[in-house]
Amino acid sequence: MTEREQGGMSPSNSNSLRDQAPGSGQPAFEDNRGEGDELHQTIENNDAGDGAYLTDNFGHRISDNQNSLKAGSRGPTLLEDFVLREKIFHFDHERIPERIVHARGSGAHGVFECTKAIPHLTKASIFQEEGKSCPVFVRFSTVAGGAGSVDTPRDVRGFAVKFYTDSGNWDLVGNNIPVFFIQDAIKFPDLIHSVKMEADRGYPQAASAHDTFWDFVSLMPESMHMIMWAMSDRAIPRSFRHIEGFGVHTFRLVNDKGESKFVKFHWKPTLGLASTTWDEAVKIAGADPDFQRRDLFESIDQGDFPSWDLGVQVFDEEWASKQPYDVLDATKLIPEEDIRVEIIGRMTLNRNVDNFFAETEQVAFLPSNIIPGVDFSNDPLLQGRLFSYLDTQKSRLGTTNFHQIPINAPKCPFHNFQRDGMMQTLVPKGRANYEPNSLEQAGEDSGPRPTRSTGFSTFETNDERNDPAHKLRQRDALFADHYSQARMFYRSQTENEQTHIISAIVFELSKVQLAHVRRNVVSNLRNVDEELARRVADGLGIELPEKSMAQKQPVEMPASDALSIQKNALETLKGRKVGVLVDDGSNKTSIDKLLKDIKNAGGTPFLVARKVGGVQLEGGVVQADGQLAGSPSFLFDAVTSILSPDAAKRLAKESAAIQWFMDAYSHCKTIGYCPATKILLDKANVEPDAGVVPVDEFIKVGTKRHWDREPHVRDLP
Repeated sequence: MTEREQGGMSPSNSNSLRDQAPGSGQPAFEDNRGEGDELHQTIENNDAGDGAYLTDNFGHRISDNQNSLKAGSRGPTLLEDFVLREKIFHFDHERIPERIVHARGSGAHGVFECTKAIPHLTKASIFQEEGKSCPVFVRFSTVAGGAGSVDTPRDVRGFAVKFYTDSGNWDLVGNNIPVFFIQDAIKFPDLIHSVKMEADRGYPQAASAHDTFWDFVSLMPESMHMIMWAMSDRAIPRSFRHIEGFGVHTFRLVNDKGESKFVKFHWKPTLGLASTTWDEAVKIAGADPDFQRRDLFESIDQGDFPSWDLGVQVFDEEWASKQPYDVLDATKLIPEEDIRVEIIGRMTLNRNVDNFFAETEQVAFLPSNIIPGVDFSNDPLLQGRLFSYLDTQKSRLGTTNFHQIPINAPKCPFHNFQRDGMMQTLVPKGRANYEPNSLEQAGEDSGPRPTRSTGFSTFETNDERNDPAHKLRQRDALFADHYSQARMFYRSQTENEQTHIISAIVFELSKVQLAHVRRNVVSNLRNVDEELARRVADGLGIELPEKSMAQKQPVEMPASDALSIQKNALETLKGRKVGVLVDDGSNKTSIDKLLKDIKNAGGTPFLVARKVGGVQLEGGVVQADGQLAGSPSFLFDAVTSILSPDAAKRLAKESAAIQWFMDAYSHCKTIGYCPATKILLDKANVEPDAGVVPVDEFIKVGTKRHWDREPHVRDLP
């Protein structure tokens, strides 16, 4: 029985996990076993003071900084993992414009040709027939050093290939070592921080031989396999032409029947493997810092084109489940003696770049760039990379339109509704910039559409060990009920609130020039409420269209008074603003009493007059808060007035004063009036009702709306 089957680890392996952190008196690791899983290792100091708790940038304490959030221990990484996203987001934007890793690179153009068709394994177009080819661009690089470092440090070498296929770009973004230091992308910022120049001193450059790197890996036993590779001659290659390339992760191949198998990708150099000695690497760095860059350029320039064979290791879930390691673990490889590498194609680099910056420096590789027939696994390191690479291009290339840079642009046509953005060089035509749309019914270009039969479809299995969950671009059946709660909301409103909804829809749709859109909306409204749809159709002057087909028939839900504004409105002056119209000759004693009463009720009075300077009142002078024309009644929750007969006669000649009361009345607000104001109310066609009251009753009535007035002031649909 394997250690994995026993659910534990051998004693020899477990000791390092329980070593005490120097000087802490506490275990360096706390055991956290999951059923059937490897031992999860979590560094934790239970005695940490408030200042020592690990948090995110917004102060939220982090319980686990070692594992990203997944749908099950072997499921896909979840977008809701804000800890992972913040770490990766911050890390991606730490350097501009140089790449944070793989900064020093060398690129070349070439061609890939399929030498063995594998349609039984994948529907990827490039592998459908022998002899099919496509252009490629390859970028080799070191990892740890900056763009100005040297070519020959002891380091991993990046091996990134961009296939410009007829079904879109496919980026196979790998290294010259088949495994990696960590198992989960959440640890990638920590890994790179540790191997980069030490934070306080800014050195060493392009070197792992220093404290912080080895401190990190000493606390991460999962790094030990990669350390073996990194300390071997694989990390000091003779040239880029003499390195292997690996996709590192386990991917999937999917055929046109929807059948899938796991795959590991390998690049095998036709020149074979070769390395330097450490002494040579050090001396080459001093004699020719550009040794490997120069070698690649000169070999292509002389017509000695380097080439690699593309090979695959293909296996299924049953085989994977029997191994003593997890195929989703990026710190593990599959021995070629167990699964042979089958050669299916050859890549030849036959053209140097014309401009280093425009091509090698601006090329953007995205592990998320895959084509139909290739898919992802739930490898947590890969899942994090799918987010990280796209995110980092915005900082490095300055725009979401980096795909328009020639080196990144696909060779096949591309169409979508993405618009604008910095450095937009395309000029899309037409007004359709969203989907779905029905503009073709109006004779306009409606733009591209999804192609279910030939478009990319994710392989459905969510967990590679027969978990019943699946990855689906699909909504649960209950999500198909689009009308039940819309109906509940509408029927929970008061009668005039329903009228407001109808009026709003009629107003909005009256601005819509496409007749079929108006019909479609009303057709949907019939599933919400028949009377609602009928009144909207009548307001638009159209016949009631057929009811649209509901994916799921709505159910009757009881009305909820909590959904109505009017049913929950408070009849109070508190927090409300009251417009008080005065003019020369108004009684100051009456005004002072009214202002005091409004304030005592929690309201805010606002004096309005024809002039904002001193108003000559009977009994004194006051300063108005606002001028009549500039303080219309719709700025207030209610209005009232105290006017002398002469003042009222003057204001009756002011259109602003007539409009002041007319608007308040049509907006169903409370209107308080004194006897002299009657002349203004008559001119404004204000009819007596429960909301038009003498000024001494104003406080009692308050600022409630008088909705029963609405049918008298406007034509309702």
